[in-house]
Amino acid sequence: MNHGGGMTNNAPSADLVKLLRQPKVQALNSAMRELWSAHMYWTLITVDAYYNDPKGLGAKLDRLLQNQKDIGAAIVPYYGKAAGDQLAKLLTEHIQLAVPVLKAAKEDNKAELDKAVKNWYANAKEIGSFLATANPKNWTAKETEGALEMHITHTIAYSVSILKGDYNQSFGGFEEALRHMLHLADILTEGIAKQFPARFH
Repeated sequence: MNHGGGMTNNAPSADLVKLLRQPKVQALNSAMRELWSAHMYWTLITVDAYYNDPKGLGAKLDRLLQNQKDIGAAIVPYYGKAAGDQLAKLLTEHIQLAVPVLKAAKEDNKAELDKAVKNWYANAKEIGSFLATANPKNWTAKETEGALEMHITHTIAYSVSILKGDYNQSFGGFEEALRHMLHLADILTEGIAKQFPARFH
């Protein structure tokens, strides 16, 4: 399975197109796309609140953290509760590790920013590695880690635009990030459908 280096090509693979003819695969794909869209939407809303709406930040961050639990719960039917809990935990850390990045960027503290970004990428690698271990035949560590790392790169880019008040730039950056994240949802769908074919017929 080759989705292209760095996942610049966001079109569904030929295999996924075939698999999507099965209603149960379609349902899984819709659920995955909805969860990862929500991940993107609430991240955007929370980043904006961090810089511009301190009053609304708590509620928005709570909603974003709930989404990480929802994503963890989505893999429980296939990989079990322990795996779902572990994914939710790693994704929760992913959100928590974003805060020092936003703080250092706001304070223009390059040393702290470099350190925070490094920690954030390390967590992305951990999430990617966890997914690849769960489904090694269909998800390579290079692919899943690359996807999560690219997600962080995109998030940093549009967050900087928000910090600078350049909203037009941030919208374009967010839309690119969203397309990329939906491609990850497609990869996850395809991998689960291939790993557990009997569950989808």
